[in-house]
Amino acid sequence: METLSALVLFAVVTTITPGGATTLSTASGMNFGVRRSLPLIAGMVSGLATIVFCTGFGLASLIAAAPALELALRLAGSAYLLWLAWRTASNGAPGSAGDVENRPYSYVAGLMLVSVNPKAWAMAFGASAAFAGGMSDPVLAALIMALVFLICGSSALTLWCGAGALLARLLKTKGQWRLLNGLLGLLLVVSVVPMWV
Repeated sequence: METLSALVLFAVVTTITPGGATTLSTASGMNFGVRRSLPLIAGMVSGLATIVFCTGFGLASLIAAAPALELALRLAGSAYLLWLAWRTASNGAPGSAGDVENRPYSYVAGLMLVSVNPKAWAMAFGASAAFAGGMSDPVLAALIMALVFLICGSSALTLWCGAGALLARLLKTKGQWRLLNGLLGLLLVVSVVPMWV
């Protein structure tokens, strides 16, 4: 029970703290509302749960042993986050003619973001290293960790998305929309920096 409590606390803290997924959830909630953002959130949390599950079976040590694979993951993650940052920053007010693409991010976009996001991999590696050894059955340990991250990630990203939807109610002008979308795009760019530092 102590191990499970510590795992839940770890998952809550790591999924609620700002990063690429939380920033994108906020931007999506602001531009499209919570309901239309659910596919994105579902993609991100199912991807995270899958990564956590797989790291419980040694995927973490495979990536650590292959520096080229780790570098490829970082490059792909950086490129994808920068593209998402550009897309987010290019949006104006919902429905405005200046929008790059006036539709919410998809399940696949969320899945892709997490699969190449080093923060997601770091959370999974950390969980596996700290908590998998505390359980006797490795399959059960991987399933429990994945379920905990699925629940905590869903809650955290939905909260960030809801905050974005509430923030959208405060925006009155096109300039305010452009400024906030630009700021969220910039935060996505900043989230790339820790991958390389």
